Amino acid sequence: MSRSRGASWVAAVFLATLAATAAPQDSATDLMAGAASANITPPTGYPMWGYGDRHDLPSVGVTDALYAKALVLQAGDDKVALVGLDLGRSPTRPSMATIRAAVLEWAGVDAVMVVGSHTHHGPVIETESWPSPEEPYARTLEQRIIDAIVEAASAVVPAFVALDQRDVQLNRNRHWEGDDPPLDSGLSTLHVTTSAGSAIATLVNYAAHPTMLDSEHMEFSADYPGHMMRAVEAETGGVCLFMQGAAGDLSALPAGGRSAEGMGAQLATEVLAALGEMRTASVADARVAFREDDFQFASRVNFASPLILALYSEAFYPEIVEAAVHEFADGVRPHLTTVYVSGADFEIAFAGVSGELFCDLGLRLKARAPMPTLVFGYCNGHQLYFPTIEAAAMGGYGGDSTVAPIAVGGPEEMVDRALIRLFQMRGDL
Repeated sequence: MSRSRGASWVAAVFLATLAATAAPQDSATDLMAGAASANITPPTGYPMWGYGDRHDLPSVGVTDALYAKALVLQAGDDKVALVGLDLGRSPTRPSMATIRAAVLEWAGVDAVMVVGSHTHHGPVIETESWPSPEEPYARTLEQRIIDAIVEAASAVVPAFVALDQRDVQLNRNRHWEGDDPPLDSGLSTLHVTTSAGSAIATLVNYAAHPTMLDSEHMEFSADYPGHMMRAVEAETGGVCLFMQGAAGDLSALPAGGRSAEGMGAQLATEVLAALGEMRTASVADARVAFREDDFQFASRVNFASPLILALYSEAFYPEIVEAAVHEFADGVRPHLTTVYVSGADFEIAFAGVSGELFCDLGLRLKARAPMPTLVFGYCNGHQLYFPTIEAAAMGGYGGDSTVAPIAVGGPEEMVDRALIRLFQMRGDL
């Protein structure tokens, strides 16, 4: 073999291998799905998460129970778990590592997207001392999330799916200064049924802060997402899970004034209207793919400064501040998860970031993505607010460094990476 022919042969093998790795792999398998719920309501008597003016006041009761709800999608041996939590944030970095390892070992689930609804009436989960150092709630929470995912994975059956996306004006931009504020009013409803038409799960993705209850209300509550999910479940008989969107700068705006019940009922009406127009279908030649990306950005706040820590401790519960100091010791380290589900005549993507993504970032990703894409905030961790460059320049709560320590431009870099991942998993890059 001549040197030139040998080089060409090596190049051909390399290109063929690269193409086989990058392109979607065909499989003669249908999409499978299963769902499950787990009650994650904690004991009362410990500080609640969400409002700084509570500081360390303890919870005194339960208005409505908190849940973890899991939907597992499977194609062949590949599985992804989508989990909605009635909590202010998703689990901490160590907890997420525990959850990932357990569901991979026990259920073969390759990827998870655990999303906090951002209710401001859930428990503090950053602590390792409550209700006792020997049995902290953080361990209980991990196990119940794991249980829900494992149960959902064990319940998978051939699935029929449909996706509806529509604009629903139930939110407002609370941060923008000036005219034409960005606003993501997109409601995405993914409905999953058995071949016989029985509901397995209804996944609802919308962007609005669940802050319909006042800070003085010291009882646990899922806020408006809880009311919405209960109404949908009563109608369908399946599991309904809420996946919060890019809501960093968006508040809920129900007709009739501020009300958790009202917002939940109005959102449920829109979801049920969508379900009435949807026709689910099987997904042949199904494929599930995912990518995980970690970032490291400089922090705009010096968390090593005793003065800054004293100011934070005055404004927030001290254990939350201690957890933040540990989290941001090496800068701001967000996590990005992208998932692509495709098959004959169907494709959908999910992109989740570990913080409070401003809505314009979600809008830009959805507009540029090559397939219908659901954007999740508060996913697989929490590094506070992720504002746009414009919002950071405006300052104000959510845009300034005190609650948005991430380097300016970092969130845009994460969204660009998500877009690249979607094109790669689709086989276009």
